[in-house]
Amino acid sequence: MKKLLLAMLVLGASAGTASAQVEIGLKLSPSITYLRADSPSSLNFQNEKSKLSLGGGLVVDYFFGQNYAFSSGLWLTSKGGTITYLDRDPASVSTTPSITREQKIGIQYLEVPVTVKLFTNDVATDTKVYFQLGGTVGGAIATRINGEKRYTDPSNSNTETDASDHVIIPDIAALIGAGVEYQLGQSTKIFGGLSYHRGLVNIDKYFDKDRGFEDVTLKNNEIALDLGLKF
Repeated sequence: MKKLLLAMLVLGASAGTASAQVEIGLKLSPSITYLRADSPSSLNFQNEKSKLSLGGGLVVDYFFGQNYAFSSGLWLTSKGGTITYLDRDPASVSTTPSITREQKIGIQYLEVPVTVKLFTNDVATDTKVYFQLGGTVGGAIATRINGEKRYTDPSNSNTETDASDHVIIPDIAALIGAGVEYQLGQSTKIFGGLSYHRGLVNIDKYFDKDRGFEDVTLKNNEIALDLGLKF
């Protein structure tokens, strides 16, 4: 009995190893990014402009079934956008916000996706449609305000701050996407698709900490075109 049980365990492990498959590739993702801004009406924080960005990195698909894969990797992404808000006029004695300020915020992140890919059977010769669901966890590695590494605030006694001090380091986003994958050879595949990345955490720490603005939130949003090659 013990020998039979041992044989079944070995057979099961061998079958699992045989069915498991790892595909590794690279992707390039031009994208449109913007910041979802929210605040009390007296401050009137608004998303003013989106930003064209470019990202990419390593893609790792670990198949645990014929049409199902755990998908991860390591991506370098660029996010941000332009916001406007009401601020006090330093030339006036009034503290009531009365003039419009604009900030162009650019942030680079190193991200790890934690997602599942679901593949259809072939919809055409060597062609499958996939759907991707999950999220990303990232950390800010570089920040610029109005294209500069430092920012001078005209409504805060011209105080100069590091741009990196304007945002928190971690970011978490939900991810949903879909695309098409085509098999070129025995182990070579190309894919293309669209993905939407919705930021879940408030990335701002400047307006709350340094300016004393209450209830201001800035969250990342990204719409990406994913183009890649798996080996």
